[in-house]
Amino acid sequence: MDKSLKRISLMVREDQYNKLSEEGINLSGLIRDLIDDYLSEFKITLSVTEETRKLYDLIISNTGSNDGDLEIYFKEALKGLLRDRIKDMQELEEKLSKEH
Repeated sequence: MDKSLKRISLMVREDQYNKLSEEGINLSGLIRDLIDDYLSEFKITLSVTEETRKLYDLIISNTGSNDGDLEIYFKEALKGLLRDRIKDMQELEEKLSKEH
């Protein structure tokens, strides 16, 4: 056993346990990942739709990719969002200028 790990007792609801078991999710690994995400200053958590989550799971599980592989695409998506918001604000400014 890895000496850097610490055994703890954890209480979860029965429905949570059943769902995780059905999906074959390693609860210890999941909790370690969530704790790492929570404690890291370089990780973020996104809430997404069910469709996006399924697409993410499909891609990650079938391509051997990981979150690090997504970063370049995520940065480009954020830049695109910023460009769109800037354009929207410029259009709003132009509209307001014409009205006054």
